[in-house]
Amino acid sequence: MSDTVRPVFHGFEQIPLREYAERAYLDYSMYVVLDRALPFLGDGLKPVQRRIIYAMSELGLNAGAKPKKSARTVGDVIGKYHPHGDSACYEAMVLMAQPFSYRYPLIEGQGNFGSSDDPKSFAAMRYTESKLTPIAEVLLGELGQGTVDWDPNFDGTLEEPTWMPARLPHLLLNGTTGIAVGMATDVPPHNLNEVVSACIRLLDDPDATTRDLCEHILGPDYPTPAEIITPRSDLIAMYETGLGSVRARAVFQKDGANIVITALPYQASPSKVIEQIATQMRAKKLPWLEDIRDESDHANPTRIVLIPRSNRIDAEQLMGHLFATTDLEKSFRVNFNVISLEGRPQVKGLKAFLGEWLRFRTDTVTRRLKHRLDKVERRLHLLEGLLIAFLNLDEVIRIIRSEDEPKPVLIQRFKLSDDQADYILETKLRQLARLEEMKIRGEEAELDAERDRIMATLDSKAKLKKLVKDELIADAKKFGDARRSPLVAREAAQALSETELVASEPMTIVLSEKGWVRAAKGHDVDAAALSYREGDGLLGAVKGRSTQQVAFLDSTGRSYSTLAHTLPSARGNGEPLTGRFSPVSGASFQALASGDNDARFVLATSHGYGFVTRFENLTGRNKAGKAMLSLTPNAKVLQPAQVATGEKDRVVAVTNVGHLLAFPVSELPELDKGKGNKIIDIPKAKLGTERVVAVAVVPQGGTLVVKSGSRTMSLSFKDLEEYVGARATRGGLLPRGWQKVEGLSVE
Repeated sequence: MSDTVRPVFHGFEQIPLREYAERAYLDYSMYVVLDRALPFLGDGLKPVQRRIIYAMSELGLNAGAKPKKSARTVGDVIGKYHPHGDSACYEAMVLMAQPFSYRYPLIEGQGNFGSSDDPKSFAAMRYTESKLTPIAEVLLGELGQGTVDWDPNFDGTLEEPTWMPARLPHLLLNGTTGIAVGMATDVPPHNLNEVVSACIRLLDDPDATTRDLCEHILGPDYPTPAEIITPRSDLIAMYETGLGSVRARAVFQKDGANIVITALPYQASPSKVIEQIATQMRAKKLPWLEDIRDESDHANPTRIVLIPRSNRIDAEQLMGHLFATTDLEKSFRVNFNVISLEGRPQVKGLKAFLGEWLRFRTDTVTRRLKHRLDKVERRLHLLEGLLIAFLNLDEVIRIIRSEDEPKPVLIQRFKLSDDQADYILETKLRQLARLEEMKIRGEEAELDAERDRIMATLDSKAKLKKLVKDELIADAKKFGDARRSPLVAREAAQALSETELVASEPMTIVLSEKGWVRAAKGHDVDAAALSYREGDGLLGAVKGRSTQQVAFLDSTGRSYSTLAHTLPSARGNGEPLTGRFSPVSGASFQALASGDNDARFVLATSHGYGFVTRFENLTGRNKAGKAMLSLTPNAKVLQPAQVATGEKDRVVAVTNVGHLLAFPVSELPELDKGKGNKIIDIPKAKLGTERVVAVAVVPQGGTLVVKSGSRTMSLSFKDLEEYVGARATRGGLLPRGWQKVEGLSVE
């Protein structure tokens, strides 16, 4: 007995898990790509769409029939051809019936089939009814004429068409979207007349370029009259590569002082647009608008009314902001990724797409003609036998009556074929009695002429091309319509900055000792008289405008900024700056400033160092601030002083013991950040007790006000000459009794 161990088959296959996973995922990927997500170039349909259309035609639901319950159609589709979920199948069916989703709907629905506001708000399939639209004939008209291949359905009991014999490039007409595994498709809809015109151009001139074809196909044509604003050069590039994007913009018009939006981009929801605008209004980011109303009805499917606060508001500027920040302007990705005639997914440019579809159409017409030729020749063959029977009717009847097997006798006697003999035997006697030789010969002559025409067409490329062209023109005349989406050259929409959206009003920004901030309208606000939290008081106040930013400096020399109009009202105690910014632990806010970006300020520290900088350097978006002033140990940040006019302004610095120095602002360097130069000299021995309490900038003709307790002393620009000296010197000593200075101001 042999020692060889024979393998035992257990009824299953053993393979490594990695190999199994790779094989399973590859099979799934191929199914999703070829049989679910991507459309076939020839008829432009995905399998579920093709099966729905075919099932409806089998149910007799053509354009002239009475509609039937949608549940009946869905039942036939999933029971006979598409064994998947009924809800997904019904949703695909509803999509083909929505005039706001399909440029040329293939299904006519009765009942609730959703709305542009919510396309998925359609009623259940047990409530709705549907049938095919007239344009579905373009897909189905030649189905029974030998134009397609047939495959068995999922259980092998029925047959279904592999594709539809489309008479028009349906994929370009209605477009499609789909996400497969590792690839996607996004084909926009187009105008039927333009597509047919391009097909005819390509038939007449096979060397036509994509740019030539774009003279006919101007761009996508969505179901909505919203404007397409993509530049023509971008559209041509998109059609050349098969990849790109299209931008659509809502249409609006002025109605008195109001702005009325009459058309939205494709798949834009009116309620979502209204919510987006209302959200900006609630956040006080759209103060130009007083109200928004939705006045859409059956007569006006889209009518959104914007009510501005004033007649002086620029409607174009306002709408430009809304285009940039809402779905009033949308961008659509374009990706001509389709399953080619060879059965492979490919991204095609417009010329390659139309060229391949015309090849598909030419093949379809050829198959149709050959199928008809076969039927004509078979009919002629049968008529030939019938004519023999008519001419020898008595003999035929005698053979049928007397012979047990008349068929072979007839074949032998009259030299007939099997088909001719069967046809004669199946003809009823009463029909034979009425047959007339002229009728047979007349039909024979007509069929002979038709056969000659078909053969002539099949033998001539020019005649075949002319037939294809004539049929395209006939369908365009029957189903074509005017373009809905106008192509308009527009500049890109630009969102307005918050400062542009806010009315420019005078404001006084108040900062407390403990870092609470608030803003009061107007410049005549007595900040010291405002109420403060217990244990808190006024640190500083600056005058600015609602459209400007406010900068805050902390004890580490870092700068933080925010928009003035976003600060809380001065009616309350305000809010802590630590809620807006993130200073380092232990840091406190010590100064603030406000102005335009080009305004110049003197930044200084209590140790007498400082520099000039533009206000823009103090601003930034970082919550942690930006390093601005480099401080010497124990130095404090002083309130910035704005440079009023220019080089003749005088910088004035004063110490707490009464030393005051004035010098031209031109002697102080202008820096973006840093420690700066010495402004006034404080001996090192006195740094512990003497410090700079304030700096100010006095313009020519201005007056400096020195504060000491409740007393003030005014020094004119001429009076300051007594204290003018070189930068970094000690300056002059104020009169006796004014050697405990607390602050400076300029009038």
